[in-house]
Amino acid sequence: MTATEGHGADHPAADRPCQTWDDGLIARRAQRRAEGSAARGGAGAETADLRDGRDDTAGSGDLWGEDGCAGDGGGPGRAAGGATGGMGPGTGFGPGTPRDARTAGGRGAYGSPSYSAYGPGARGFVTGALRPRLEALRQLVGLSRTRLDGRTLAGAGRVLDEADARGRHPLGHTVVALAGATGSGKSTLFNALAGTQLSEAGIRRPTTAAPLACAWTDHADGLLDRLGIPMADRRRPAYPYDPALRGLVLLDLPDHDSAAAGHRERVDRLLGLVDAVVWVVDPEKYADAVLHERYLRPLAGYAEVTFVVLNQVDRLPGDAADQVLDDLRRLLDEDGLALGEHGEPGAAVLALSALTGEGVGELRDMLGRLAAECGAAERRLAADVDGATARLRPQYVADGGSIGFSERARTEFEDRLAEAAGAGAAGQAAERAWLRDAEWACGTPWGRVAQRGPWGARGARGAQGSLGRSTGATGTARPGRRVEDAREIPGARAKAAAVEAVTARPAVEEAVRTLADEATAGLPGPWAQAVREAAGWGGRGLPDAIDEAVAAATSGRRPARPGWWSMVASAQVALLLVQVVAIVWLVGIVSGLFGGREWWLPGMLLSGAVAVSAGLAWACGVVARGPARRYGRMAEARRRQAAVACGRARVLEPVGAELARYREVRAQYVIAAGGS
Repeated sequence: MTATEGHGADHPAADRPCQTWDDGLIARRAQRRAEGSAARGGAGAETADLRDGRDDTAGSGDLWGEDGCAGDGGGPGRAAGGATGGMGPGTGFGPGTPRDARTAGGRGAYGSPSYSAYGPGARGFVTGALRPRLEALRQLVGLSRTRLDGRTLAGAGRVLDEADARGRHPLGHTVVALAGATGSGKSTLFNALAGTQLSEAGIRRPTTAAPLACAWTDHADGLLDRLGIPMADRRRPAYPYDPALRGLVLLDLPDHDSAAAGHRERVDRLLGLVDAVVWVVDPEKYADAVLHERYLRPLAGYAEVTFVVLNQVDRLPGDAADQVLDDLRRLLDEDGLALGEHGEPGAAVLALSALTGEGVGELRDMLGRLAAECGAAERRLAADVDGATARLRPQYVADGGSIGFSERARTEFEDRLAEAAGAGAAGQAAERAWLRDAEWACGTPWGRVAQRGPWGARGARGAQGSLGRSTGATGTARPGRRVEDAREIPGARAKAAAVEAVTARPAVEEAVRTLADEATAGLPGPWAQAVREAAGWGGRGLPDAIDEAVAAATSGRRPARPGWWSMVASAQVALLLVQVVAIVWLVGIVSGLFGGREWWLPGMLLSGAVAVSAGLAWACGVVARGPARRYGRMAEARRRQAAVACGRARVLEPVGAELARYREVRAQYVIAAGGS
């Protein structure tokens, strides 16, 4: 806002800079109002003058919607303006509108109220499909900070920061920069679009040392502050102002190939902040490698907010302009810049002459439509998000099959741990121990003596001793091992268990490596490394943990002695007594101690007792096989469950957590990338 806007026509026109309001016109209108007031009366003249201003702009009220953007039509904002006696959206842009009508009632200098799209506190531009993409990108960065380095996420962080910064400014402002090489005619085109001499143009190079801004709005100060444009470099367009360019903020940038220090840095910084770019090229340098390799090719994803203008076509004879324009389109196509031809979205390419005005009107119409849509900032930021997600794609997407380990891999891992813990061997040993104890409890007394020595040696431990050894902390009872006496060195079994755990360590490590390889198949590098680290950390102490868990699960677990064993043992004792009586009887008959010669009677009694005892022992062995198998399975299951539970807590769950984290991050990436 210049000093002229704050005071009327009291100051002479010579004190006003050329790029400010037309103070002479204001003074003439004030003089006419004074003359009309003397002739007809002050009140009638003022009313007639305001009516003339409204008539000059009739029909322009439908240009802006409620928020100042084209296509919204009328609305509550329009009704409110009528109710207060003010002009509706878009009115007051004609040449006959008096200055006091433009500024009265708190309205801006362009003859319309401060709409929500332009005024302070306006609705941010991050709406529609872009908001969930930005939120997903924010979640993506937050979830990935502990998995990816800061340099990888820096680009996405900058996009989020720029989105927040741009979203704090009104929706209706569209910032368009004129960029180009030395001598391309940017400043001349800038003046032609503004309708007045705002930027110095000449043969001296570089002509533009600092970016200039021309705003068709009264509320762009905050946005220009963000761009770093000082107050001294902010201009106004020529009056009367073009209503079609309402909300446009046009920048004239320094030369991107300037030899002056700092010019290129300013250009690069502003190109990352503006909403759209008009690249101005000339017939001599339109194929410049610096322009195409440094700017157009890397910015190919911003085609929808890019204009490429071939300036100075007045210097080309005949149909040379069409030939140069076709060659320019070819180069842009090679750069990967989509061209908006046949109604397709893409960059607009046109030829003009800023000096003669040829084609400038077409560019002005394009910029007017761009500003009226109020969507350039959102499209620009969408392209920023596209670029950030494209750069992050190798970190979240890898060519491969399904992600994570399958149920088959999980089962194989558990089987390997059970095998390493000796679950199968322990089950078989427990089954054999049960059969041996059943044989001992239900077998013939003479068989016990022949197999295990004197009765007292076995009786020192009882029938349950071998069962206890078969499922003790050592895990694997070896058949045929001689039972030691009860005097056992304390800690001997724990030492033996520790030795066996060391022998099982290679099998455990192999199981962990196999699971990690299965889980990382198809994962991107950083996430595969995270899964391997999780599996490695859990696998380091896994053998010792399994050994402790197995020892805790199997210690003190002795099965109850079946009742029928005691009954069979009592029967065997009774049969033994019968055999002893028969033997004594037979010896007495043979030696003559007993009278008679019926030796066959004690012989038959002895033979029958021996046969019944042997048959009873065999039958008990057959019957004991079923319970022995069940007991072996129970012992194997206990050891397997202990090993599997330990492996699940130390390896499977951490690996599964990393995979779940990756799936969540991958889902956020898909949203941020627009579903690709």
